[in-house]
Amino acid sequence: MALIVQKYGGSSVWSTDRIKHAARRVVAAHTAGHEVVVVVSAMGDTTDRLLGMAREVDPVPPPRELDLLLASGEQVSNTLTAMAIHALGARACSLSGPQAGIVTTSVHGEAHIVDVRPERIRRLLDHGAIVLVAGFQGVCRETGEVTTLGRGGSDTTAIALAAALKADVCEIYTDVDGVYTADPRLVPTARLLRHLTYEEMWELAAAGARVLALRSVEHAWRYGVTVHVRSAQGDGPGTVVSDRLREVREPVLVGAAAPAGAGPEVP
Repeated sequence: MALIVQKYGGSSVWSTDRIKHAARRVVAAHTAGHEVVVVVSAMGDTTDRLLGMAREVDPVPPPRELDLLLASGEQVSNTLTAMAIHALGARACSLSGPQAGIVTTSVHGEAHIVDVRPERIRRLLDHGAIVLVAGFQGVCRETGEVTTLGRGGSDTTAIALAAALKADVCEIYTDVDGVYTADPRLVPTARLLRHLTYEEMWELAAAGARVLALRSVEHAWRYGVTVHVRSAQGDGPGTVVSDRLREVREPVLVGAAAPAGAGPEVP
């Protein structure tokens, strides 16, 4: 039995049909005997729409109120996914980021995760539940305020949970088959990379690759979390990101290079 953290991006849950599809994948992993924690992003362009509405009523919305508003997007998709899992006959419990023990700095809109207290998640897993956590959000311990994590915050949430729970793998489900040697939309000969080291993935993210957010890669590297990038719609091999060197070296082509000497602060 493995402990798996699965993260579904906005394109993977943009409709109720997509949510049902994701729920079937989650239940399949649980039925196979694994403990499963799920992190979901907001549906489709929900975050952009909420931000647009906020600016319609207040051109400069207060950061505190804006964070509370934007955090609601992930909570909608999170609870709907829990309901879809329940409809399939499995026990599910949805939690907001603060309920799940995600502790952050106080900066609204760009908070950093400083601690994860997964005791409640662990208790639910021990009772056989699938646990769903709303991504992109947490709570500042000093102020008691809800905060959001900025772009790619749900990726970071999933990887931080995987680190805290000592999960066997963090699966990132997205709308691509994995990480390629270059953007396949621009380079038709681009090849799927079956494995990348943390450093290679960091260089790609720093150069603008959008498969994984830079901050999430840094977190995975720092805590040694194995990340598996996979298609939400198919069953291809995807790309594994870990500290293991690939047996067959393949050149990784990027559209832009990271600044010389730049790199995350990792051990």
